[in-house]
Amino acid sequence: MFTKHRTAGYNGYAVQWSPFFEDKLAVATAANFGLIGNGRLHILSVGAGPAAGAVNVERVFDTQDGLFDVCWSEVNENQLVTASGDGSIKLWDTTLADFPIQNWHEHQREVFSVNWNLVSKDTFLSASWDNTIKLWNQNSPRSLQTFNGHSHCVYSAMWSPHSPTLFASCSGDHTLKLWDTNSPAPVQTILAHSNEVLTLDWNKYQDHTIVTGSVDHTIKVWDLRRPDRELNCLRGHEYAVRKVKCSPHSGSLVASTSYDMTMRMWDITTGDMIEIHDAHTEFVLGVDFNLYRDREVATCAWDESVHVFTPRCLM
Repeated sequence: MFTKHRTAGYNGYAVQWSPFFEDKLAVATAANFGLIGNGRLHILSVGAGPAAGAVNVERVFDTQDGLFDVCWSEVNENQLVTASGDGSIKLWDTTLADFPIQNWHEHQREVFSVNWNLVSKDTFLSASWDNTIKLWNQNSPRSLQTFNGHSHCVYSAMWSPHSPTLFASCSGDHTLKLWDTNSPAPVQTILAHSNEVLTLDWNKYQDHTIVTGSVDHTIKVWDLRRPDRELNCLRGHEYAVRKVKCSPHSGSLVASTSYDMTMRMWDITTGDMIEIHDAHTEFVLGVDFNLYRDREVATCAWDESVHVFTPRCLM
């Protein structure tokens, strides 16, 4: 199965499948490659069975600045947050009007990632080019906490799927940092790559394992109990690695996207590259695994398209 949906006039930055509905996909996009202009949040419905291949647009929400990330709420199946180039974070409800139901603007520069707490489910994180990470509750008008420690843009902050207070972040300062919300300073710092670290994800099955991706073209697998060197270094991308995503269905499977216009899949146990998806014609930025349809993957790219498909390695 391979389906393509066009986000005409808008370049794809992030995709996320709903944690509540198997057919619902959110896509964060920006006009003019996110450099200047508007953003658009797309809510798509993706068919299965006899309707496989059918993609319907359920809603679109327009913003005055590009959207760089999107994350579904873990407590309300109709709500999601977006990260914007103007430094704002917006909460949307797909059942309500065209305007966000909450708007926060504390970051001084672009917000590059948002991530909802998978364990406590009552908070989310934002990571910004202002070098900070902020902790939020959707019902609070202001952030609950600000974390300082990186010396460069923070590209991603991700909650541990195993702990309600533990999260990790990665930055242009080449580091991976581990944080606990009970402490204002990082509890662990790893010099992870020889260049900017653009992305990270936690392994869903091994609570000490984190995967990182960098401008140095590599993906590294880390055991936080032995931070002096990586468990594995995965080589194959020809340009910067933009996104890594650990499968929710397998502890050994990781997907990655890159400025080399591909999405690749890896077995992190062996270090083998097991799939290359090269159907995009521009930088590939977003990738996600469907939580309910265990063979379905979505990607988005700067070629103004979203791909939904079953990789050969999962057939």
